[in-house]
Amino acid sequence: MSSGKYNVSLDKIIKEFNFDVIYTPQPVENLFVESPEVIRPGLMLAGYKEVFDNKRVQILGTMEISYLKQLPKEILSERIDGLFEVTPPVVVVTKNLEILPEILESAKKYGVPLCSSSENTASLVSSLFSFLNVKLAPRTTLHGVLVEVYGEGILITGESGIGKSEAAVELVKRGHRLIADDAVEVRRVSNKTLVGSSPENIRHFLELRGIGIINAKRLFGIGAVKVTAKIDLIVCLEPWDSQKVYDRMGIDEEYKEILGINVKSLTIPIKPGRNLAVILEVAAMNNRQKKLGYNAAEDLLENLSKENNHTGDINFEQY
Repeated sequence: MSSGKYNVSLDKIIKEFNFDVIYTPQPVENLFVESPEVIRPGLMLAGYKEVFDNKRVQILGTMEISYLKQLPKEILSERIDGLFEVTPPVVVVTKNLEILPEILESAKKYGVPLCSSSENTASLVSSLFSFLNVKLAPRTTLHGVLVEVYGEGILITGESGIGKSEAAVELVKRGHRLIADDAVEVRRVSNKTLVGSSPENIRHFLELRGIGIINAKRLFGIGAVKVTAKIDLIVCLEPWDSQKVYDRMGIDEEYKEILGINVKSLTIPIKPGRNLAVILEVAAMNNRQKKLGYNAAEDLLENLSKENNHTGDINFEQY
C-alpha cells in the first residue's frame, strides 16, 4: 500500500478549470496543492485568524469582494494582508469579479498565486473539492483487472495465467467496459467509496498470452473503455479444487478490506467448460439486486421454510 502525502500541481488545476492566472511567483508546474479542502475565507477577512489551515485553496466570491469594498482603506489592506501572509497555495476570484489592487499587491508581496475564474462560486467550490478529493485520495496499486459490468465495478483478482484478461476481453465483446488490466490504482475517495483506474502509461492496453498486447480502445471502440469506476465487487478466480467446499447458496457474504473499506468478495472456481464472462455478468446483476434489497438465497430459504411448515420436516439434500 502506498503511504505518505500526495499533491497535485497548480498547473493541472488551472488547466482543468480554465483559470486565468493573474499572478504567480514561479512557474505553476512547480507549485502544488496538498489539501482537498476548498474554503471561502470570510472569517479571516473579518479579522478572525484562529485555527486557520493555510494549506487550503481560498475562494473569493461576490460576498467576499463586496465586503472588502465597503471597508475603510487602512482596514482593507490589513485584512487582505492577513489572508495572504499565511501563504495559502492559491487564491481564486470567481465570476470574473474585479481584482482589487490591494489583492494583487498582497499576492505579490507574499508570493501567493492569484487566479480568476468565470465560474459561479458555489459550483466552483463543489467541483474543485471533488476534483482534489480524487487526486489527493489515499491510494494503493493492486494486481488484477477492473471492468464495469452493467454499471457494477468488478475487480477481478487471481494468480497469473488464471484467465483474468481473457475474461475481460469477452466482457468487452459483450458490451461492457474495461478500466484497467494488470495494475489497478485504487483510491479511497470517501469513507465508503473506492475508485479504480489504470496508470496512464498502460491505460486501455490488455495482455493476452499467445497473442500479445492489444489496445482495447482501438480494437473495440471508445465505448469499450472507461477511465475510472467505483469498485463494487471483488471476484477472486482460482483453479477448481475438488477437495474444497464452495459456497452454493450465497447466504454468508465475504468481504475484503482495501484502504480500510470492506468490499464484498466472491471466490469463483475455474475449470474447463465454465463460461466465465456469463458468470461475471450474473455476479454483477446479483450484486446490484442485493443492493436494491433482494437476496435470492434468502427468498429461496423462505419459500422452503413455508413448504416445511405445510409438509413437516424437509430434507435439504434433495434440492
